[in-house]
Amino acid sequence: MFFENTVCERCHHTLGYLPGMFALTALDPLPNGLWRPLAQQVRRAELAFCANHAHGVCNWLTAATHTDKPAFCVACQFNRTIPNLDNPDNLERWRKLEVAKHRLFYTLQRLKLPMKTRQEDPENGLAFDFLDDPPNGSENVLTGHNNGIITIAVKEADDDRRERMRVEMGEYYRTLLGHFRHEIGHYYWNLLVRDAGRLESCRAVFGDDRQDYQEALKKHYSKPAPEGWREQHVSLYATSHPWEDFAETWAHYLHIVSTLETAWAYGVTISPGVAGSHSSWPDKRGNPYTDTSFEDIIQSWLPLTYAVNSLNRSMGLPDFYPFVLTDGVVKKLSYIHTLIREVQALRS
Repeated sequence: MFFENTVCERCHHTLGYLPGMFALTALDPLPNGLWRPLAQQVRRAELAFCANHAHGVCNWLTAATHTDKPAFCVACQFNRTIPNLDNPDNLERWRKLEVAKHRLFYTLQRLKLPMKTRQEDPENGLAFDFLDDPPNGSENVLTGHNNGIITIAVKEADDDRRERMRVEMGEYYRTLLGHFRHEIGHYYWNLLVRDAGRLESCRAVFGDDRQDYQEALKKHYSKPAPEGWREQHVSLYATSHPWEDFAETWAHYLHIVSTLETAWAYGVTISPGVAGSHSSWPDKRGNPYTDTSFEDIIQSWLPLTYAVNSLNRSMGLPDFYPFVLTDGVVKKLSYIHTLIREVQALRS
């Protein structure tokens, strides 16, 4: 079974995801419209599907409210604006957006990161707006972040548009999940750096964020790429401003730990010699979200990318991970790793 499955193709049970247990479970229907999970640890529970399950965009379970008020799961409760469903094409776009967003929230929960709703923190709480361009063409909705509000342009869910933007922007990689992981990096810069007394340590690694942001973006798009930018930045966009450098590095850290978890769950092993790396594949893999050392994470990631990039090329596909992790980039990833582990320790 896979993360987004809603029905077991073998026994035909309805499936639901248990956020607190990080597991899919088969479900038995109850007469009151609720569901009883067959997972042994919660067999006595009576749970409800997230209200967005009715639209076919969410398979997560939540506690039953026994009221007429819709109950949203831990991921969907952060939605402030959903796509306009008067447009029949937007339901499929919303499904794609929610697949990416739910994978983001899976990772945030596994990392034990704090998150506050807009109701808990009206000024800086987290919320998502999924927006269309206005029909009159007067405005072009852009994906971005503003004090906890993450806007995702609905058009990014169209593969052809997203690919066209990737080429026009000169990007190696552009996915919905990548957008979510990047924009949430801005939210966590606010929460874990700006509001938590870590500005100076972050500036020592990523640079002074007090430089004018809009002016920095203008310079970025009007000038050629800085010479040698790969030595310190994981992407060209990361060179535009320290905020973007942090968010890009944050996104890559989430790429890495999430993919390593999947590889290890499937029992993937890599021979570094065959993969052309001097790295050593750790014998004890642990949990990359909370236990694995940063050294082991990087020593695992590099040979894995070499191997999977080669597999993709054998199929005539683009590289799975088309980035170079130089020593300068690894130093920044190490900062993100340490920051997250510090937060985990404070929350344990």
